[in-house]
Amino acid sequence: MRTNQKHCSRALALSLLLAPSVGAQGTRADYQRAERFLSPSADTLVSSVAGRPHWLAQTDRFWYRRDLPHARQYLLVDPARATKVPAFDHARLGEALGRALLRPLRGDSLPIDSLVFGARGDSLTIVMRDTVVRCGLTDYRCAASRADSIPEGRSTDGRWVAFVRDFNLFVRSTETRTERQLTTDGVRDYAYATGVVNPGVMVRQGTDTPRLPAAVSWSPDSKRLLTFRMDTRHAGRLTMTQYAPPGDVRPRSYSYVYPLAGDSVLPSQEFIVFEADSWRRIPVNMEPLIQYYYGALLGTWYKDSRRVRVVRSDRGYTTQRLYEIDAVTGASRIVVQEPLEPYFDVYSSSIVEPVGRGAEIVWGSQRDGWNHLYLYDGATGTLKRRVTHGPWVVSAIEHVDTTRRVVYFTALGKEPGDPYLSHLYSVSLDGGEPRLLTPEPADHVSAFAPTGAYFIDSYSRVDLPPIVVVRRSSDGVIVQELERADVSRLRATGWRPPEPFNALARDGKTEIYGLIWFPTNFDSTKHYPVVENVYTGPHGFFVPKTFTAFRHQQQAIAELGFITVMVDGSGTAGRSRAFHDVSYKNLGSGVDDHIGALKQAAATRPYMDLSRVGIWGHSAGGYDAAHAILSHPDFYKVAVSSAGDHDARLDKAVWNTQWMGYPVGDHYAQQANASLARNLRGKLLLMHGDVDDNVPMAETLQLVDALIKANKNFDLLIMPGQNHGSGGTPYFTRRRWGYLVKNLLGVEPPED
Repeated sequence: MRTNQKHCSRALALSLLLAPSVGAQGTRADYQRAERFLSPSADTLVSSVAGRPHWLAQTDRFWYRRDLPHARQYLLVDPARATKVPAFDHARLGEALGRALLRPLRGDSLPIDSLVFGARGDSLTIVMRDTVVRCGLTDYRCAASRADSIPEGRSTDGRWVAFVRDFNLFVRSTETRTERQLTTDGVRDYAYATGVVNPGVMVRQGTDTPRLPAAVSWSPDSKRLLTFRMDTRHAGRLTMTQYAPPGDVRPRSYSYVYPLAGDSVLPSQEFIVFEADSWRRIPVNMEPLIQYYYGALLGTWYKDSRRVRVVRSDRGYTTQRLYEIDAVTGASRIVVQEPLEPYFDVYSSSIVEPVGRGAEIVWGSQRDGWNHLYLYDGATGTLKRRVTHGPWVVSAIEHVDTTRRVVYFTALGKEPGDPYLSHLYSVSLDGGEPRLLTPEPADHVSAFAPTGAYFIDSYSRVDLPPIVVVRRSSDGVIVQELERADVSRLRATGWRPPEPFNALARDGKTEIYGLIWFPTNFDSTKHYPVVENVYTGPHGFFVPKTFTAFRHQQQAIAELGFITVMVDGSGTAGRSRAFHDVSYKNLGSGVDDHIGALKQAAATRPYMDLSRVGIWGHSAGGYDAAHAILSHPDFYKVAVSSAGDHDARLDKAVWNTQWMGYPVGDHYAQQANASLARNLRGKLLLMHGDVDDNVPMAETLQLVDALIKANKNFDLLIMPGQNHGSGGTPYFTRRRWGYLVKNLLGVEPPED
């Protein structure tokens, strides 16, 4: 009896402690506000947003879709004339489509999946689900027919379709329907035109030998077909069990190839070329290509239909090579190769852009500590010159003007302020300084016209709604504004933009950047628990930089009664190589930066209560969240970890070999979360889908095993029938919210 009284008095003391500072947070009303910031509800809060441009053939003209609160419009733009007009008479087209489809349609909400203008602009071909409708724009007469899907593996000229049967490659004439068998020795695990099979496909088809489209690549002139033979006979396998298959009580198991970082043998593929008509087989003289994950690698044809380029890395990612295959002879040669210690970062620096049909190659490299562009001779492979330089990062090539010999690229960190904001530049391949084309202090996304004369620039920040303009490529001058997003409904909710902040990393001198979200009923006199969303995957940076931050899950969670935070600490991409390499062979290293950043932020924000900090993450973020509460149990009190890759030894070779190195060393085991299971003191919820095709469920269950052996209390949720996207399901979203509300706010969440 005394024990019960003691328990009750502690609960009462906790409730009294929490009540003055958090009020009625975690209530049903808070949940309803939180749901408002989840898609699709959140999407209705912002309108007049321009969709992606669709260019009319090889011209500067394009159409795009504009979404309004209760309507959808299609607009036609001519940059040369700076005009923007309706692409058609929406009301008349709606009536015409309704007559053709025998059902009423509204012109302001046409359910168009895709549309293509005729060559003269006086007709439309519209796809609506499984129906194709062709309409004239002079008389607005439409004719509907059933959509015929274009077969996978179809040649460029439409004469042939390649397909796989019984592990061998066939082609079928689309004119005569006659078939030709191109190979006869294909067998399971050593098949033609079939990559490493994703088990998700097995689950969907209910078999571990699913029907797959042929993995082939036709030359532009359709005279040659490039494919491969994949050898998985000695590759490592895993088993996936679907515990609640639809319509059956008996679980189904699937065996699949899944390369691990420590496997002695990985899948490999041998390239083959077939000549159309004669179907002569031409083996490619190149060492078999290592396959680190699902699928396969097919090269890219040059326009001459004779040469193919292939970019490949050795095991351990210490060297990147560009190969050129002669599809007539089967010969191959190395055009460019670059060894780089301790690894070549294929995620952040791999840029390969042929110029003049391969006469020159623009190559990305971090050799001086920053990702920059270098120009190589495509025939000899010799370095001609360096194209860009400086303490900033080239992130992508957007367009190359071969006539003027100008390359257009996006870069990070060249302008003052937030080093993660992307800007567009142009620079001559013959030397000179880059020219800034998008000067506004925001994050810019560009899309070039086929002619290269103009580009669409869409830019925003977390506190700047999207603006879409047309710019002249030669100098970046705005020739036309297309859209400014309408955020009046968003602001009417009481929303305030999330707040960017800077902090110092663990070295005490390097700036790191984060973002803070607030509930719409924020009261600076209250004390709020802090919830961090974490993802330190070294292949990128993850704190939002655009206006889409308003519908990030962190805004929804803030509505429940929290201050929510994200941080990009050292070890992530987008900065210098030295900044990035902090995480090499040290994936769990980022937590110190995050704790330091939260403490620095809270020092000037007294409403942040760092005595109650929760953390959540998915996939690599699932590893991070669990690692945080296990390695720093005094700071993090609650963690929600979903689909976590808790042990790099049991995770895909393609990702882990890049960041953890090869061969597998003791650091793999030391950084596995199971090695820290004994440290758990706070509340931990683990979740995994039983048919996760990316991160095996065994990674979570092996952590569970370690926690049980350490005699630790934790919570576990297995979601039957869910793949790697399980973290975004409504059910788990509610469970994640409830776990944070209950264990940080001290209140019971609404049950429904």
